[in-house]
Amino acid sequence: MSEPGSGGSRPSDWAVERFGQNADELAAAVPVQLARAHAQAHATHLTAGLKKRSPYGFTLAEAVREKLADTARELEEAVRVVRGYEYAVINDHALFPYRYADRPRPLERARLSSNASPTRRRLLRAHGPQPQEGLFDLDDDLTTEEYLELHEAFEELGASTKLVCVFFTADVESGVHVIHWGQAHLEPDRTFTWLYSEQLPVAPQPLE
Repeated sequence: MSEPGSGGSRPSDWAVERFGQNADELAAAVPVQLARAHAQAHATHLTAGLKKRSPYGFTLAEAVREKLADTARELEEAVRVVRGYEYAVINDHALFPYRYADRPRPLERARLSSNASPTRRRLLRAHGPQPQEGLFDLDDDLTTEEYLELHEAFEELGASTKLVCVFFTADVESGVHVIHWGQAHLEPDRTFTWLYSEQLPVAPQPLE
């Protein structure tokens, strides 16, 4: 399979519309940066020497964010800090990486974890695509104040910045299995409705 940016294929029209002239390089860089993040998390796992409560998942999440931010800098695009975490923002589109499973699983089965941080929920609610017209997805257990806060855009990103989800599955032994990016609306039951998604190739994953 040809990787985007490798000369074998061109980025999709969807990617070009969002990332402009950087679409080709970004589509090629995302799989590479995820592979590098896995290598870093794998090394941390080995160093810890723990059979349970491995630091792999936490390290991977941090490393992916940081490496995508590095890509934004290389492309001379923005890096915004939200609640202490760096997010790559390319052409007013913020990349939101999320490991939705530790084994191969269809994107349609992706679900936000029940202990996901308020920051993640708010990013998805405020900067993700809106629900279908006429549908009001107020969570039953939320007050009006809490609902409004979840839908309040982060000043650090800017109200006009839209979210592009980078969803993937990975585990410490096999590495990254699959990568998707696109636009997803977070539903009240923590599932996702995808307005658009496409699969990216998985890059070779040499371990550190």
